[in-house]
Amino acid sequence: MENKRRALGKGLEELFNSEQLDISKVEEKILEATPKNEIVELNLDELRSNPYQPRKNFDEDSLQELANSIKEHGVLQPIIAKKSIKGYEIVAGERRVKASRLAGLTTIPAIVKDFSDEAMMEIALLENLQREDLNAIEEAMAYQKLQQTLNLTQEELAKKVGKSRSHITNMLGLLNLPEHTKDDIVIGNISMGHARVLSKLQDKEQIESLTERVKEENLSVRALEELTSSNKEFARKKEIKRKEKPVSEYNYVEENLCEKLGTKVRIKNKKIEIRFENAADLTRILEIMHLEK
Repeated sequence: MENKRRALGKGLEELFNSEQLDISKVEEKILEATPKNEIVELNLDELRSNPYQPRKNFDEDSLQELANSIKEHGVLQPIIAKKSIKGYEIVAGERRVKASRLAGLTTIPAIVKDFSDEAMMEIALLENLQREDLNAIEEAMAYQKLQQTLNLTQEELAKKVGKSRSHITNMLGLLNLPEHTKDDIVIGNISMGHARVLSKLQDKEQIESLTERVKEENLSVRALEELTSSNKEFARKKEIKRKEKPVSEYNYVEENLCEKLGTKVRIKNKKIEIRFENAADLTRILEIMHLEK
């Protein structure tokens, strides 16, 4: 931690140590603190990916859209890079680098700063979690890596990334699923809703069998939930008992909205209440709902 403090300076240290870390604010803070004459043009051939980057595949259509924008308007925000033994490592802005290559550029504006390995890992993971459409397994692995690296509880991790505790718990639970089932999640053969139900079961052979049934019989999430709940043949994992929640005909809808939005949702008296922590969290929720603030 001391190394990171020396490398980042007081302003960024406060951001990294805050309860919730927003990658946009990290880049904004760096940009604000950097004089224009310190923004340099780096050769794209000298740049390599952040070694802690969890995402290996980037959406080609999205990259092409960004490349088209760069052709017309240029790169609007410098990337953040770190000097390495040979060339530079991308700390934040890999999509801009890839899109710039597609646009035919040879250089890109950059701010070069010294970062500790720990800080680079946090930025890489959070940039993806907060900006990219990761598949569920990639997202779960990023949460796990961040939790292990920073030695956080699930509650602390949830606050750090601006998600609900239940969302973090459900996502991490996916990592215990059989490999074939995880592959089906990545491919999109089964939904996150199906995966969440399956992750609560103990027997991996049963999980694999149910995964096939979901695909072959096109079982809905509700049908899978009813099947595994009503049949004693399916042993469920022991869950920590929490305060009893009143049974409502809308509980199933609430759970699905909580999962989709990553925050607490309550339906009562024909009203939907969606909880958000701050302006950034509200923006995140609106983006998921395809709405503008």
